[in-house]
Amino acid sequence: MRLALRNHDLALVFRRLKSHGYSQRNIGELTRQSQSEISDIMSGREVLAYSVLVRIADGLAIPRGYMGLGNYDHEVHTPVEDALTAGVAGPDEAEEIRSALKHAAEVMMGTSLPETARWWQPLTESRTPIPNRIGNADVANLEHLTRILRAVDYQNGGGSCRDAVIAQTVHARAMMSAECTDDVRRRLHLAVADLHNLAGWTSFDVGMHSTARMHFSLALEQAKATDNLSLAANILYRQGRVHLHGGHLDQALRFFQLGQLAAQDADDALTVAMLHANLGWTHAMMGNRGKALSALGRAEDEFVRGEDNLPAWVAFFGAADLSALSGMVHSLLPGEASSEKAIASLTVSIEARGDGTARSTIFELTALSATRLDAGDTSGGVADGSRAVTLAEQVRSVRTIDRLKPLLVAAQAHAGDESVDDLAHRIAILQGG
Repeated sequence: MRLALRNHDLALVFRRLKSHGYSQRNIGELTRQSQSEISDIMSGREVLAYSVLVRIADGLAIPRGYMGLGNYDHEVHTPVEDALTAGVAGPDEAEEIRSALKHAAEVMMGTSLPETARWWQPLTESRTPIPNRIGNADVANLEHLTRILRAVDYQNGGGSCRDAVIAQTVHARAMMSAECTDDVRRRLHLAVADLHNLAGWTSFDVGMHSTARMHFSLALEQAKATDNLSLAANILYRQGRVHLHGGHLDQALRFFQLGQLAAQDADDALTVAMLHANLGWTHAMMGNRGKALSALGRAEDEFVRGEDNLPAWVAFFGAADLSALSGMVHSLLPGEASSEKAIASLTVSIEARGDGTARSTIFELTALSATRLDAGDTSGGVADGSRAVTLAEQVRSVRTIDRLKPLLVAAQAHAGDESVDDLAHRIAILQGG
């Protein structure tokens, strides 16, 4: 092995490791290389890059001097290196500093070849240390980050921020082990609940329904533990939306009904309105015209009772959202009058949308386009559908793709019209067809 190391015969080194139970994957993890790179080396590919040789030596805990990599035996360093690392915590940190300095010099002087093939590989990151004691300022920062991430989700889709939300959730849960006052702890529990709520929503948006259910369950436990029924109702609403999207209408109905009870107990009129509007949507999908219109009417009555300065998980539901849900309900009900009401409501909601609600705009344009095509308005339907597809190409949301399916069906029903066929083709490409 010493001879093989001195000659940089890494094929022999790796084969010997394999004979002692190390898989190519194990070796790759230690040396921070892909399995295909390990396989190529074992098949005879020479390793010439100094930085890769150093990484292999360090990863396999081989003294660098065994591989002729300069004066890098742990016992021998140059006076300059010793001066640069004087006063550090210990030999491991000193070695890290020497390695970082050498790498920096090699990169800047152009003597280190960039390992671009490895840049896609995930990094192993250490968690941020948690303070021994936290206060209101720490929790306020957490709440602020949640608001920012929620805004990113609304505009660009869950795929644009889900990893950041999950990472923040892990950090927030770790904060629960810190010392704090009872008031701060209750506020922290609520912040963690809302983060899990957002984690569930962004997971749902990228099609990870099982993961979404897990986060919503954790969020609901935390919200109930703090006795915040408004947040609990919001979580139940989002759980209902997961099942509504999947076509599990009975289950969606139960979640919305549970949320409605919680919202009423919390005297949260805006959430009551939101849940009734979604109950109306569910009933419309089930073909229950009377119940759908009754629930929608109750939503409109409760909406005017809504208050200002509400938490972020409630405040997002505005007049545009109520109008959009009204449009969704009427678009599912038979009859020309219902189609006209759907078109009017969806047009109002789209015109009221701001810059930060791209995903909602896509949903509403999609429904409006399908309704217009079904009503015989080919040019209007194609125009709205084209806008929806263009926006859908710019966000990272599986839900927007799924919600295009009814529009594709409506477009296929008008096959033969060049503009409609072109719209159907664009949707098929976006869906991977």
